[in-house]
Amino acid sequence: MTEISVVVGPGVPADAALLEEIASREFTALAVRGAVVHARDVAHLRDLVRDGDAAVVVPGPQARSLIGQPLGPEVMTWVDIERVEKIAGDGFRHIQGRGVAGLAWGIRHAFHRLHHPPALRVPYGGGLADQWAELYLPTTRAGTVSSSVSSAVSSAVPVVALVHGGYYRSIWEADLMEALCADLAGRGLAVWNLEYRRPDRHGWAATVADVAAGLAAIESADPGSDHSLDLDRIAVVGHSAGGQLALRAVADGARARLAVSLAGALDLVQGDRRGLGAGAVAVALGRAFAGDDATDELYASASPLHRAPIGVPQLIVQGTGDDLDLIDFSRRHAAAAQAAGDDVTYLEMAGNHFDVILPGTPIWQATAQAIADALA
Repeated sequence: MTEISVVVGPGVPADAALLEEIASREFTALAVRGAVVHARDVAHLRDLVRDGDAAVVVPGPQARSLIGQPLGPEVMTWVDIERVEKIAGDGFRHIQGRGVAGLAWGIRHAFHRLHHPPALRVPYGGGLADQWAELYLPTTRAGTVSSSVSSAVSSAVPVVALVHGGYYRSIWEADLMEALCADLAGRGLAVWNLEYRRPDRHGWAATVADVAAGLAAIESADPGSDHSLDLDRIAVVGHSAGGQLALRAVADGARARLAVSLAGALDLVQGDRRGLGAGAVAVALGRAFAGDDATDELYASASPLHRAPIGVPQLIVQGTGDDLDLIDFSRRHAAAAQAAGDDVTYLEMAGNHFDVILPGTPIWQATAQAIADALA
């Protein structure tokens, strides 16, 4: 079993017992050995982090200056429970602004980086901090690259491009989709996990441009001599806000055999009018809906429901335990797209907003099978 150390820095403003409860739940769920240790000071934190396979560090204000420094372990993940300026760099993840729940995501990231690392990271656009995608190649369930998977089907493997959600806010990143990357690669598929600039920091135009450019970059990715990517078999899959971004990108011409929404925000007009995500839509687009479906071009171009027909087969996935407005949006989008002539499969099953991106859930198992069948 792999050991993941959680190191809590001095002065972290969080209940120690709660942090240990969160870590214990994740260790059990991931079937790994782990321990939570508390540093007396910055020097002690350095000593605690020095050894081991992976370290997840909650630095707190006193040790925040250490973020990004190579302290020893193969995998280093930094989890700031407060919202601070993001520190970007290669070889480590800095998760910030998700509160104490960020610790769970940090442990998951460390686990996947050890057991299911990407084959390569590909910059696109200007190569800024959030302009990259990670390519995962087909693997066996044990986690090693499988040449038999691709050769059994063809020399080129189909690709699933993942667009993460997070209601357009920069605290949520591509690590949200890492469990799906491992699951899909284990099914013999290549996976393109896309990061992009979020509109809360960079504006709506930057987000739209990045998703389009990031998906187009699949065509120039070089997976190496043992694999090639089948550009005629691409599924573009988005979760939550990423569902809207994925379907909008396909409507704008992104290459795809299948477009998939996982609990997507598919009606931005009603999303704004109903205050979805604490007003996330208006913040993302830069203003509220102007009040006229026919003339508000910004909302009409961005909202998948208002873009029908999209012209590409769609799989709309929705959990019955999710936000009722998202259920409404998914059902109405599926109906509108079908009425406009699109080929739409609507899959509604038990599950909440995150069950659609958890590999062990029935709703994801059904979704993954549908994606694999569409790309066969």
